[in-house]
Amino acid sequence: MGRGLGLQRLAVAERDDIVDAPPVGEQIHMPAPSILPILNAAGLATAIVGLTISVIMIIAGLLLFVATAIVWIRDARREFQELPLDHHGRH
Repeated sequence: MGRGLGLQRLAVAERDDIVDAPPVGEQIHMPAPSILPILNAAGLATAIVGLTISVIMIIAGLLLFVATAIVWIRDARREFQELPLDHHGRH
């Protein structure tokens, strides 16, 4: 029983070394909910299905895929720029 407790303490100590939690009072940034990933996937799926059905479906799917990818990346870059300076590049 004593040996198991020692191993458990060791495991907890190892986890404490790995965890890089934000300081108390600092908020964790979460991106806003978005439909863009779903539309992006739908565009890609439409283009793939279009390979067997028609060229028009391929074009429509690829246009939706590219448009949503551009908007999604633009929004992500804007959110990243709005973060406080001490968050940029910290790993």
